[in-house]
Amino acid sequence: MNSLPPRTVADFVEWTEDRFVEAGLYFGHGTDNALDEAAWLVGAALGCEPQELDDRLGDEPTPAQRERIHALVAERIRSRKPLAYLLNAVWFAGLKFYVDERTIVPRSLIGEFILERFEPWVDPGMVRRALDLCTGSGCIAVALAHSFPAARVDATDISAEALAVARLNVERHGLRERVRVIQSDLFDELAGERYDLIATNPPYVATPELETLPAEYRHEPALALAAGASGLDVITRILARAPEHLNPGGILVAEVGNSSETLQQAFPEVPFTWLTTTSGDESVFLLTAEQLAGHREAFAARGRPDL
Repeated sequence: MNSLPPRTVADFVEWTEDRFVEAGLYFGHGTDNALDEAAWLVGAALGCEPQELDDRLGDEPTPAQRERIHALVAERIRSRKPLAYLLNAVWFAGLKFYVDERTIVPRSLIGEFILERFEPWVDPGMVRRALDLCTGSGCIAVALAHSFPAARVDATDISAEALAVARLNVERHGLRERVRVIQSDLFDELAGERYDLIATNPPYVATPELETLPAEYRHEPALALAAGASGLDVITRILARAPEHLNPGGILVAEVGNSSETLQQAFPEVPFTWLTTTSGDESVFLLTAEQLAGHREAFAARGRPDL
C-alpha cells in the first residue's frame, strides 16, 4: 500500500482499490474485483469512459474531481450500494445504460453471446423478431437491436418501475421504432406473438441463497432475483410456454446462474446446450424450438411456482 497521498489518476485508482479491499466490499455488479471497480469510479469522477482512462493515468485530478472521488468512495463503503447505482450508469455488451434501484444492475453473461450474434446456432441475417423476457433495464433488448439491425425487438417485464428504466434506455439509444416495451408477466401479454430468438435473464436465486447474498444485493429489487425454494419458479414457466412463441428454427437462450445444476437435475432428459463464456462460466443454456417442443409435456408438468 502506498503511504504517500495520491497525486495522479493512477495514484487515486490505487488508493481507491486499497480502501475497497480494507472495507471488504463485494464486487459483482459490473466488475468482479476491487481494481476494476476503483478504475471505474475514478474514471467516472473525471468524466471519462472506462476505455479512455489509460490515457489519463498520469494526469492530476482537479480539486473538484478529487472531492468527487472521495465522496464516491465514502458512499460506496458506507452504503454498500453497487457503484452503478451511485453513478446511474453501467456498461453492458459494449453499450452504456442508465440504471437505478428500480431494476437490477445489468450484468447478464448473455451479453457476450449477443456480441457473437449467437452464431452458429442462428443465421443472424434471418433474425427478424426477438424477445427479451424479464428485460429489467432493457439492456438485453437494446443490445439485441444493435446486433440484429434487421430485427424488431419486444422487451417485457412484470415490473412497471423497471420498464420505466427500460423505456429511458430505449430512447437514449434511439430505438423507439424498433424496440417495443411491454408490461407482461412472462408471456401473458404476448398471445399470438412468435420470435426467431428469445433471450432471458429471469429471476433464478433460490430462497436459501437469497438469504446469504452480500449486502450489495439488498439494494436490488427482490422481485428480479427471487425464484422460489429451488430457484426454478420462473425458468420452468418460461420453458413450458416458450414453444408456442418460437418460430421453427428459433432458439431460447437463458441465464440461470447457480440454479443450473438444479435445472439439469430437474430435467435430466433435456439436451441443454450450456454456452461457455470466455471466463469459463457455463450458466447460460440454449434450446432450439424443436427441442423445447419435444419436451413440452415435461416442462408443462413443472411449469408452475413451487408450492
